[in-house]
Amino acid sequence: MSYDPPLSGVRILDLSTGPMTAVARLFADLGAEVTVLRLRGVTGEEPVGPHIDSIDVQTAINRHGMATADLDPATAAGHDQFTALLADADILIENTRPGSPAEATLAVRDIRAAHPALVILSISDFGRDNEYCGWQATGPVLHALSSELSRSGIPGREPLIPPADLPYQVAAAQAAVMTLSLFLDRLRTGEGDLIDFSVLDGAMQTLDPPFGTAGSASAGVALSAQQRNWDAERQRYPIIACKDGHVRICILSKRQWHGMFALMGSPEEFADPSYDKLGKRFHSPHLLEAIESFCADKTRAELERAGQAHGVPTAAVLTLSEALNADHFTARGFFRDVELAPGVPAPVPVGVSEIDGHRASAPDTPATGSDRLGTAPVLSTRQRRGQGLPLEGIRVLDLGVIVVGADTGRLFGDLGADVVKIEHSAHPDGLRVGRLTSMTQPFAAGHRNKRSIGIDLRSAEGRDLAHRLVQQCDVVLSNFKPGVAEALGMDHATLREINPGIVVVDSSAFGPTGPWAERLGYGPLVRAAVGFTNLWVYPGESETFCDTVTVYPDHVAARIGTLAALALLLRRERTGTGGAASISQAEVMLSHLAADIAAEALQRAGHTRTEPRMPDAPWGLYPSAGEDQWVTVTVRDEADLHALADVIGFTAGDGRSIDAAVRAWTAQRSRTEAMELLQAAGVPAGAVLHAEEIPGWGYYEQRRAFREELHPYGAAPFMMENVQIHCDHVADPPLGQAPLLGEQTAEIAAELLGLDSEQIAELHARGVLETPEVEAAARP
Repeated sequence: MSYDPPLSGVRILDLSTGPMTAVARLFADLGAEVTVLRLRGVTGEEPVGPHIDSIDVQTAINRHGMATADLDPATAAGHDQFTALLADADILIENTRPGSPAEATLAVRDIRAAHPALVILSISDFGRDNEYCGWQATGPVLHALSSELSRSGIPGREPLIPPADLPYQVAAAQAAVMTLSLFLDRLRTGEGDLIDFSVLDGAMQTLDPPFGTAGSASAGVALSAQQRNWDAERQRYPIIACKDGHVRICILSKRQWHGMFALMGSPEEFADPSYDKLGKRFHSPHLLEAIESFCADKTRAELERAGQAHGVPTAAVLTLSEALNADHFTARGFFRDVELAPGVPAPVPVGVSEIDGHRASAPDTPATGSDRLGTAPVLSTRQRRGQGLPLEGIRVLDLGVIVVGADTGRLFGDLGADVVKIEHSAHPDGLRVGRLTSMTQPFAAGHRNKRSIGIDLRSAEGRDLAHRLVQQCDVVLSNFKPGVAEALGMDHATLREINPGIVVVDSSAFGPTGPWAERLGYGPLVRAAVGFTNLWVYPGESETFCDTVTVYPDHVAARIGTLAALALLLRRERTGTGGAASISQAEVMLSHLAADIAAEALQRAGHTRTEPRMPDAPWGLYPSAGEDQWVTVTVRDEADLHALADVIGFTAGDGRSIDAAVRAWTAQRSRTEAMELLQAAGVPAGAVLHAEEIPGWGYYEQRRAFREELHPYGAAPFMMENVQIHCDHVADPPLGQAPLLGEQTAEIAAELLGLDSEQIAELHARGVLETPEVEAAARP
């Protein structure tokens, strides 16, 4: 079957520079026609490395295969050309600095008025609608102000900046999802919009959100309420030394513990049934010691094979080089050589989505000539609920579990879709901990704005009911291990026979094909297997693995899946038929390391790495007044260096290095005072905020980033994310509370399946349908 890129015919004009050019890369890989426009007086140069010879590697990757144009809007001809390009575009991307002459020259509000059908993505570090709009960011600053940095590193030591430029990479995925959702809606309304997108918001929501969905090992405790405990963190996703390196083992469920117990030879010391409980295992140092002893004389490969055979999720902690040379990624064809400059090829990922079994990747030459998509014949017939949300009228069947599954469906629900979650008590979502009639903050955060129907998909009748729901849905989401969806009759090949317009998106740890496809996988195992864990260590200390707490890449993988679904819905407006997308979490992560991978390959080929940043310029973490208080200070260029010297009163020749002077200066001030003084001078700096501090910081208050909600089955009010899109025509997310398992079974069975009360009762009696029995005493 020939491949039809889902965004074929979508025309994008990209004026952005710097790391957020990653947004257009995501669109181009899905088939959009992207024109990179260098507009005199508006777009500057912000090359993104690593820098090899004369090649800015990340910029070259982000811009590969795109058309380029140079215009001077101050001339009559340039003005007319720019006007014509805007009239022909569907989406405009720009990231002029707030308050700058470039922002004034571009005047996006005027563009919005002149081209009301245009969807404009206006990117800035801190947004344009608040007192912090003039502040400037770098990767470490974004890590600090999103609270991620407070969870990275060994307690009692300096926080550890994670590898790669993750804040920008994940924010790009969030920006792409929000932009495409508005464009999909524009096709049926004719009205565009202007998105005020903050990179900090995107990083906070998409990397490791402090009030988002937490992993299974959180045991239902909100990330913001977790206390740093190094021993407990080592128990969550332990990394164990073995004969030839390290392995990471996840023992979260009772079933997984029984597998580990059998693998170890059923030691009597741990035979007590109390070890079935996660908490008991977490607080048993002797158990970890026993596992370490068991692993010590075995190789990584032996432990991987034995763990997988016993149902114990296990992965070798590989170096990046080992991961790239693994048979799995070779078999999946994830990398191909791309000329980053004439005659200079390097290995680059071939897109992060598989669409209809094909890699979604832009061609080497710009895509042109496709018919422009102008209407929405499918969605224009759908009734809206008047909520002011772009995905109203779309229905999603959500089979997703844990973090990726939760977030993908939740994004649809927050943007107005009717999301119906299928689940059953025989195999509850791993985020449901404790009683099924109670609610935790992580589950509430990941499953708000959804309805739940309890269906036993193991039965033929249950599958038939699910198929009847598919007939009335637009999207089906799942993140099962490969093969499970087929066994349940919920794979795309089955569902497209039932509903030819259905869009099916599946996410898995390592993708649907390849030697590792059947592996049990959690985010920490994926990080270990692709070399990320091995990179997340203190410099020169190879075994200080510090990626234990974070949930990456789950949240960003959910955005990539949502983006693919929206792209396929757009293609359905053009073709009338649906499609399938598969997302590999491992490949999403490797795509974030793409520039480093290409740079290392170029260096091995004899090219020279040249970093433009001044080698002695302050860059990193500095202690501030108080216990375990830190502030990031990042000097990018000479202007930053002079501004920093003025603020701290440093003069060359006083006998100290400027780094030592900064350290002494920050130590005498609170982290917020140091941050504010430096930002006022134009130096990117950020206080290392803790999760519980985030909602009360002025920036997030002004951006309406959080809201507190009472849940009838929650023990206390839950802090939740609030605004997802800052623009004129989109309302805040609805207030639909996360459901108990099967809480709306009867309602959905009557509304969508057309069953009467007797039929519903009879299906309940036979266990095909399920509804929780909630006693008054069950309410907290």
